[in-house]
Amino acid sequence: MKMNRVQQISVFLENKSGRLAEVTQILAEAGINLVALSIAETSDFGILRFICDQPAQAAEALQAGGFSVGQTEVLAVQVPHRPGGLAEAVEVIAPLDANIEYLYAFAGHSGREAVVVMRLENGRTQEVAEALQAAGYTILSAAEAYSS
Repeated sequence: MKMNRVQQISVFLENKSGRLAEVTQILAEAGINLVALSIAETSDFGILRFICDQPAQAAEALQAGGFSVGQTEVLAVQVPHRPGGLAEAVEVIAPLDANIEYLYAFAGHSGREAVVVMRLENGRTQEVAEALQAAGYTILSAAEAYSS
């Protein structure tokens, strides 16, 4: 079964004061709601990765604002929001020998589940999604992830 994958926006940010404020202001003015985000940084730059309710519009607005923007398909999976919840999901993935390039998580509305957003090595997303689903995990559709 083909999964309806979630689009993540990545924005290259110079590591200087005010850049994140500019991004969030552009998104606010465009009526974009952020669902989850992560920032990875070095001394010179950072990569802002986020899930939002309108990824195509967010990318367009940020590009118009002069930012370097990319879109990536990621997998969003619900895991139990308790000690060991993520470990159990990762155990399902381990036998596949599929590399998780990065992940970040956020708590779901109920408080009983967390949503883990993961980027897998090229070509492995479908296989990992199917394994997780077979093990009883819920893979979020794009619409579900964008409204979380």
